[in-house]
Amino acid sequence: MIRVQGLTKVYGSRTALDAVSFEVPKGEIFGFVGPNGAGKTTTLRILAALLEPTGGRAFVDGADVIQHPDLVHDRLGYMPDFFGVYDQLTATEYLDFYAACYRIPRARRKKIAADLLELVGLADRRDQSVDTLSRGLKQRLCLARALVHDPAVLLLDEPASGLDPRARVEMREILKELQRMGKTIVISSHILPELTELCTMVGIIDQGRMRATGPVQDVIRQLTSGRRLRIMVLGQRDEAVATLKTLPSIRTVDMINGAIEAEYEGDDATAASILQALTAASIRVSGFSQLDGGLEDAFLKATSEDVG
Repeated sequence: MIRVQGLTKVYGSRTALDAVSFEVPKGEIFGFVGPNGAGKTTTLRILAALLEPTGGRAFVDGADVIQHPDLVHDRLGYMPDFFGVYDQLTATEYLDFYAACYRIPRARRKKIAADLLELVGLADRRDQSVDTLSRGLKQRLCLARALVHDPAVLLLDEPASGLDPRARVEMREILKELQRMGKTIVISSHILPELTELCTMVGIIDQGRMRATGPVQDVIRQLTSGRRLRIMVLGQRDEAVATLKTLPSIRTVDMINGAIEAEYEGDDATAASILQALTAASIRVSGFSQLDGGLEDAFLKATSEDVG
């Protein structure tokens, strides 16, 4: 649904995007992460056919963003990081106005507005003035605005920015529902733990260059150093640590919050052999589990080195 090939954007002497390439298949939720100034918003604006690239190409649902911007606007909904609202309108009037901008007939606009307000949990606020809504409710309303023309693709720039924890959970549930409806979603965000739970794919960008992209767990495994085990033993901690340090697959051993954490090189068979070595040494193992380095570790690794 989204294909980006060698996308470049230069402002004077500054290169904001440097040959960025990635793809997002239909129905995926793609987390687009990177430090401030990395190029996330520039990429989204180009995909939304609001900014012309200096070089490269980008396609949204098959439409070229440069050659066919009108088709892109029809197929895509864009929620910018700073959104404008018309304070004197009610929530229903606000959505009706934007539906009219897409030339949706008046007879359909009322139902579209009602359905979208129901979707984003604002049905009971339909007649409330926009200026009286909280920030979280305005975020939801602007998401509904991006959906008035039923686009296949959604670009959301920091949709959870400034939201309290409850509002973030509610926003996440709305996005999952949109995915179930078949939408392809790109989310720019700094809230990495939530992206791990929500997104099926991720792209990490830094200094205008893509550092990694792919399914979330693949990117985590690609970038985090080694694999980690969390081991609990009944007494015998010193003996367990000593046994682990004799194994050639073990790289580091640490004591963290009463548990042993061991980093090792290898696969699941290697982990099984580590457990076997502990039990062969008569160490009573009460807990043995893999630890995921997480998206935060992958992000730090990708943005702290000049990868490629």
